[in-house]
Amino acid sequence: MMNQRDILSTIEMIDQQHLDIRTVTMGVSLLSCSDQNPDLACRKIYDKICRYAGSLVKTCEEIEAEFGIPIVNKRISVTPIALVAAASDTEDYVPFAETLDRAAKACGVDFIGGFSALVQKGMTLADRRLIHAIPEALSVTDLVCSSVNVGSTKAGINMDAVAMMGRIIKETAERTADRDAIGCAKLVVFCNAVEDNPFMAGAFHGVGEAEKVINVGVSGPGVVHHALQAVKGASFDVVAETIKKTAFRITRMGQLVAAEASQRLDTPFGIVDLSLAPTPAVGDSVARILEELGLETCGTHGTTTALALLNDAVKKGGVMASSSVGGLSGAFIPVSEDEGMISAAQKGTLTIDKLEAMTCVCSVGLDMIAVPGDTPAETISAILADEAAIGMVNSKTTAVRLLPAPGKKAGDRIELGGLLGSAPIMPVHQEGSAAFIARGGRIPAPLQSLKN
Repeated sequence: MMNQRDILSTIEMIDQQHLDIRTVTMGVSLLSCSDQNPDLACRKIYDKICRYAGSLVKTCEEIEAEFGIPIVNKRISVTPIALVAAASDTEDYVPFAETLDRAAKACGVDFIGGFSALVQKGMTLADRRLIHAIPEALSVTDLVCSSVNVGSTKAGINMDAVAMMGRIIKETAERTADRDAIGCAKLVVFCNAVEDNPFMAGAFHGVGEAEKVINVGVSGPGVVHHALQAVKGASFDVVAETIKKTAFRITRMGQLVAAEASQRLDTPFGIVDLSLAPTPAVGDSVARILEELGLETCGTHGTTTALALLNDAVKKGGVMASSSVGGLSGAFIPVSEDEGMISAAQKGTLTIDKLEAMTCVCSVGLDMIAVPGDTPAETISAILADEAAIGMVNSKTTAVRLLPAPGKKAGDRIELGGLLGSAPIMPVHQEGSAAFIARGGRIPAPLQSLKN
């Protein structure tokens, strides 16, 4: 039971510290929509999404009004389309993306995720068709997000898929060059992708999930930052406890919204994803939390340690608050979406190499990083491989969202708008990796995968 002090504190967090429900995401299984006739399959997909998620936005708005809790995004995730489209007699998977886009617009949501393929051990014909369709699909749709899982701790890393995705990212950037490569902001390459992630662009509805489900993503970097200002100079024990208690309060709010949405939509409650997902707004930055711990600028020596402490304390606080914490849950470090990260990158303190080190201890990986437009596809593939290796060996989810901005070089800037923000173009190493990527094949799973 919340007392008056708790209620007033929550109001302050929402009103002054950027606390919000970042997303309510409805997952929808499309396995029943498979059909040999691709037109009929698309019709089934559209009808099922609209039938299940047609009242999602309205319900979320009612919860916002009743409880005074901002819900920033309403989203839909679906079964990886490569699985659904495999039965269809067609080589062109772009119409499936267009169908998702139409359904998302009809439901009024912000994004729909699931134009995806899981190829960590090998690629089916359907997987190849979907991957080759990604550049056009993301250039002709507005709300569709795509993801490809190229590795896992159990399977190793599919280096053929890694090489292919380097080329796909380049082509996607070129097809959306007039919009600062925004197509790449809707494309994630994973290792150890999870089935219940409510956050875009990597959300999809896993095959182990129910027919439909409600997952909620909570975010509150500003709240954590504010809490740490009250313990300036205190030991790390105190810092960890402060973050843990704050994460507990944030998660309880997410649990409340998730339960309400689940009941009103007659949809099973899945998980609360407690991820400190920043925005470009001042006061809503993960980088500023790290600097509050005593770093002059995010990216300097000590940054990885600070992030490890933050991520661990957030997870512990969330697990205490809900028995259904899942998804990614921790701290995100998307450069373009975090004003502190943007500032550190502009100063040159935060580099891609340092970001890679930070991904060893954070929730995801190299996220929303703009690189020069002339970066070779093989270099992009090598960056994907490095990040997948971190995920594979450490049994954690890692991901990459790179934006090679056509016609732009290191020091220039891209503007994406909204929650996607803006970012300086960060330099990459000029020494090539082409011969490495050309080897192909599969990197075997590590020894720690043998747990049976």
